[in-house]
Amino acid sequence: MAFGRKRKVVPFRSPGELDAMAAAGAVVGAALVAVRDAAKPGVSTLELDRVAEAVIRDAGAVPSFLGYHGFTGSICSSVNDRVVHGIPTAEDILVEGDLVSIDCGAILEGWHGDSAWTFGVGTIIEADELLSEATRLSMEAGIAAMIAGNRLTDVSHAIENGTHAAEKAHGRKYGIVDGYGGHGIGREMHMEPFLANEGAPGKGPELVVGSTLAIEPMLTLGTYETEILADDWTVVTTDGSRAAHWEHTVAVTEDGPRILTLRPE
Repeated sequence: MAFGRKRKVVPFRSPGELDAMAAAGAVVGAALVAVRDAAKPGVSTLELDRVAEAVIRDAGAVPSFLGYHGFTGSICSSVNDRVVHGIPTAEDILVEGDLVSIDCGAILEGWHGDSAWTFGVGTIIEADELLSEATRLSMEAGIAAMIAGNRLTDVSHAIENGTHAAEKAHGRKYGIVDGYGGHGIGREMHMEPFLANEGAPGKGPELVVGSTLAIEPMLTLGTYETEILADDWTVVTTDGSRAAHWEHTVAVTEDGPRILTLRPE
């Protein structure tokens, strides 16, 4: 008797569970908008952290980053050459022209939302503006590949192609940060599978209706190489070049990709 190999799929949720994740995602979106609005010259990243935590708790949710493996913030605040996992502090004061990446997560009724974006403080230079745009476009290319029947690395390949399309449009190269990427998400913040931000298509588990992934490209104006600072959290570029980070939690549906971390207008 012949036995077929069990089909591997990216973990999936029911329509009701996706709605619950979208509710958590909406809290994250509101927190991100509040943080961006508060990000002015002279404001500390710790103050931004308090803004995010207040929005999350006022919505009846819990910050998913706070206490995660000992992390001390409700957001990751990564400024300029900091790529991800920056710790909010009172000493980290924003100035005009800073490029700020904020990553935020919330748990509502047991479901996680996770999202990030990059913005400038006041007026920023064109190169930084284009870097953030390129990262957003790479994320959107990955989102568009969240189609039933695609494989995991089809999303990775789409993100990479989005980066190369931005490079062509902007007339410059970007560093695709090595070793970091997206992930499965649901009742835990970080779940299998890991989603690389580049690679060959057609590999890995299959996307099915209800599959959920956090899609999060990170690009730099220089190197793809990073190092972790002495705080054991903050990831920085090894050449000091600026970095950007965009992320949405996304689900596969019969009607196409559904962003679960929408932000208020």
